[in-house]
Amino acid sequence: MDDGIARKAGPLPAARKEREVMGECEDGKEYRCWEELLPDALGLIFRNLPLQEVLTVVPRVCKSWGRVVAGPYCWQEIDIEEWSQQQSKPEQIGRMVELLAGRSGGSCRRISVSGLPCDPLFSFIGDNARALRTLEIPRSEISDSIVETVAPRLSNVTFLDISSCTKIGARALEAFGKHCKSLVGLRRVMHPIDLVDKVCQHDEAHAIACSMPKLRHLEMGYMLIATEAVLEILGQCRDLKFLDLRGCWTVDDKFLRERHPGLRVLGPRVDDCYENSYWEECSDYSDDSSIYSWEFMDDVDDDYYAIGSDDEAIWDDGQGLENLEVRFYGGGFSESFAGFDWPPSP
Repeated sequence: MDDGIARKAGPLPAARKEREVMGECEDGKEYRCWEELLPDALGLIFRNLPLQEVLTVVPRVCKSWGRVVAGPYCWQEIDIEEWSQQQSKPEQIGRMVELLAGRSGGSCRRISVSGLPCDPLFSFIGDNARALRTLEIPRSEISDSIVETVAPRLSNVTFLDISSCTKIGARALEAFGKHCKSLVGLRRVMHPIDLVDKVCQHDEAHAIACSMPKLRHLEMGYMLIATEAVLEILGQCRDLKFLDLRGCWTVDDKFLRERHPGLRVLGPRVDDCYENSYWEECSDYSDDSSIYSWEFMDDVDDDYYAIGSDDEAIWDDGQGLENLEVRFYGGGFSESFAGFDWPPSP
């Protein structure tokens, strides 16, 4: 069959496509050509790997994998909260957020990072948030004024975590509620140390009640609120199913349960001190005394990060991964996890 007839024959059958991404070993057995997998499929696979491996090991396997890591396919969800909790240099968090959010090309649906160090970084997230649905930024140094500016760009957010963000208050909550019309989940959990200079947070409860009527899940652990403030929220947020009041000592939970029997209320009493109770039950962080640090190596072939001119716009700062120091904490990093068990590059 000549080329003209082949072109008229239409698309290749699925079986033939399958054969074209298969190779043959010397013993006659078939093997899959991993570099031929669709970028979206590779992105789904790479998302299950540790951040360290995705950024340093995967790009070295072959050029097609390097293109996937440099593009948006791996970064539909950016979860660096545990990593960011261990960083001593705020600028490292900033560079990592800019790197990964930039690679997502605005297609990221979830960002989870602890301790955003400044307002401009929050604004940068807003600029890349057109698809964002979940935003988790606990312990961040953001202000009421920047939230009022950025919130209009977060209209698709449905779940928000602003726990221990001590520089924001009722103004920021009102801005989030006003612009995040689909918001159904809010986590505003404080640490007792965060509240040493506060008398109450009834203004924040009022902002939640007036601006977030669609809430179904609300966590207000350790906030300085009384029963009246909670009743105002329940009167406006009629769809609320779960309410976390752990550490809200002046709230009469028995009265709330009698008035709202269908509402699941957690707290205000806790069984132990804050650190041993709240964090162990609600956080995925696990303490590990073993510490490993690593840096991006300088001898990476530039082709891995320059392949495909379509992706070059992501690298606006022109710095790539150079000078970005990343520290990972936790055990289990050995040769078996370092990429040496990947299939050989075709």
